[in-house]
Amino acid sequence: MREFLARPRPEGNRSLASGVLSAVACVGPAAVSSTSSEIAYLRTARAVRERSALLAGRAFAGGSECFVVRPELQPAVVDRVVRTVRAMCPLLDAPLHGRLRHFDAGGRRRTHDLDARLIHLDVVERARAKVDLVVPSVLLDAGAGPDWGFSEDGVRYTRSEGLAVASLRLFESGALSASGADLRTEADGIVNIDVARLAAAFQVGAENPLVGLGGRAAMLGALGRALLARPDLFRGARPGGLVDWALEQARQGELSAMVVLEAILEGLAAVWPGRVRLNGDPLGDTWSHPALGHGSGALVPFHKLSQWLTMSLVEPLLEAGLVLTDLDSLTPLAEYRNGGLLLDLGVLELRDEGLRRQPHTIDSPVVVEWRALTVALLDPIVAAVGAALGLEPRAVRTSNLLAWATWAAGREVAREARPDGGPPLPLVSDGTVF
Repeated sequence: MREFLARPRPEGNRSLASGVLSAVACVGPAAVSSTSSEIAYLRTARAVRERSALLAGRAFAGGSECFVVRPELQPAVVDRVVRTVRAMCPLLDAPLHGRLRHFDAGGRRRTHDLDARLIHLDVVERARAKVDLVVPSVLLDAGAGPDWGFSEDGVRYTRSEGLAVASLRLFESGALSASGADLRTEADGIVNIDVARLAAAFQVGAENPLVGLGGRAAMLGALGRALLARPDLFRGARPGGLVDWALEQARQGELSAMVVLEAILEGLAAVWPGRVRLNGDPLGDTWSHPALGHGSGALVPFHKLSQWLTMSLVEPLLEAGLVLTDLDSLTPLAEYRNGGLLLDLGVLELRDEGLRRQPHTIDSPVVVEWRALTVALLDPIVAAVGAALGLEPRAVRTSNLLAWATWAAGREVAREARPDGGPPLPLVSDGTVF
């Protein structure tokens, strides 16, 4: 795993095109040599960058059937993200960018209430409990659709924040524990969870439909089975057991985020429904694109939720006394806020505007390419934003702030472009990707 940490991200003073084309030059057929090593490779952030760069290089050369790349508009995107950061976080002291922050949606400090309920536990058990909360919440954090919301005390929360609050209340009810009452997520509590129970917890009804409800319930059940299958990672058949594994892996109180990501991708591989498999092994958020040929060489991994989960573990692991390093080796997330930022501000241009009016499945070539371009194009943009803000490269807080910044700017621009603030391309989701 350690060799994957050596590849640097593009520097802030390099152009968008040179950053992407340099990444393309790093890719070659010798990247993998056998089925087992290829699977390991596809479960890395390095593979996300390199396979995305292949499609980006093709688009830069004018070979994309769907997109035109306008690198000359990069400065406008950088400026917009910088303005968003300075307006929302003028002291550049944003809290750690992870799922725990979404639980405080609407300015309500729900995490303080949670801390009060956990105060009697020792620091490691508190960390376990928060990981028990974060893991299922992140796995449920795929696009909810424009018509769903979660209401609490007269306030309606939608999209990612609504899913966060709903999953927090589900966890606090004890419904994810084996006893049905504890602040835990345990295999015996979720392995048989059904659609009806999840629908009730998330206030789903005819007037409040949640995209991919069945897929979300199935994923929670699959999570339970994954916890049972990997006791080496998930001690006690609970996500929080990952804390014990991480503490054992650490050296002098530090552990690479790449090691954590790859453990998550391996340990939770079977959670994702209907995904590509190599030699029987599921690859999670990995999709093929016809421009890259056939077979394993055509696969492009993104691992959006797994990378988001890794970032979301920073805070609870820090509470247990463990610092995650190499966070800048995670990629920009291939999700519709980041991708929408590029489309809405013109760095990406659709060759056919009719694509905005027809729904697209997650495995469609246009969506796979859009996500790949998002990863490849945001790397140099993020570096340029960091340089413009005078942030120290590779610092944990820098990685945190920049990961939040493009997402926040993408949401802001989407609200200006569309009444519902949704993605620029209509998406058909199973509730387990975006």
